[in-house]
Amino acid sequence: MGRRCCWRRRGLVAACLGTAFLLLCTAPRALRLAFENRALGSIWFGGERRSPLQMLYDLDQNPSSPLAEVHRQRRDLLRRTCSRLTRRQHLLRPEDLRHVLVDDAHGLLYCYVPKVACTNWKRVLLALSGRGRGDPRAIPAHEAHAPGSLPSLADFSPAEINRRLRAYLTFLFVREPFERLASAYRNKFARPYSEAFQRRYGTRIVRRLRPGARPDALAQGHDVHFAEFLGYLLDPRTRREEPFNEHWERAHTLCHPCRLRYDVVGKFETLAEDAAFVLDLVGESGLSFPAPPRPKAAAVRDQAARLFQDISPFYQRRLFDLYRMDFLLFNYSAPSYLRLR
Repeated sequence: MGRRCCWRRRGLVAACLGTAFLLLCTAPRALRLAFENRALGSIWFGGERRSPLQMLYDLDQNPSSPLAEVHRQRRDLLRRTCSRLTRRQHLLRPEDLRHVLVDDAHGLLYCYVPKVACTNWKRVLLALSGRGRGDPRAIPAHEAHAPGSLPSLADFSPAEINRRLRAYLTFLFVREPFERLASAYRNKFARPYSEAFQRRYGTRIVRRLRPGARPDALAQGHDVHFAEFLGYLLDPRTRREEPFNEHWERAHTLCHPCRLRYDVVGKFETLAEDAAFVLDLVGESGLSFPAPPRPKAAAVRDQAARLFQDISPFYQRRLFDLYRMDFLLFNYSAPSYLRLR
């Protein structure tokens, strides 16, 4: 039996993995509805509480919820943009889902995008599982990022993946692409505590893009310039040798939003509100998302603008083209400081 895509009945999630869904998609509608109701009502809490996905469905029927309407509009925009911009799509393999983390106890799938509060979201998922005495702030960052600390959807069989995609609330958080890129550069190349990262990537960038580099720069990669970093991203050899590192890989490549349909698309720019919305759906409104005080949006934009001011319009355009899908899928405008014309 061949593989195909099937869409969740309410049109929020797509699964493209194997034959388990094919049986459900071709079954009579009454059988599919019975399966979904049984799955959604019994997987969590012994059937005593409504799942996060059911809670979202209830909110979608309530026109008096402004925040639910915001998220509905984001879903609709993402779906329309995917339909307009993507034609041929390959089927997902389990390894494509490595960034999708699983919380079976609460019926959650979270696709993490580095530099978009993913450390704190991992802390929250660990706290929901009882670690840190239920306080995300008590969980160290290294523990949140420890391999195996949270199960990945890629660890399951195709049938198990499909079951979770069908019944769990699926969410991700995104960020204005160039502000995320600027944050990744500052965090990984402009700060002294990223020595291991600089040795792995910084030395590679210096060797390739800095003729006559000093021996210490070649050995340590500690002084990579922003223009060199962008040159490395735009160099075709980079992606031929290996995939982009997750800190600067495009969000749509990490999370496949045109292949998996997301119920909640949170944004870094509205992190506190969107995180509270997800936790309310989970039934954990008393759990505080550990978001640190954020600088004003204008200050964040100015930091990115300063990094880009010495980048030529030619390379600005090439970089924008590289990250274009993230701009379009998640409804971000090209930054005003770019000289794209």
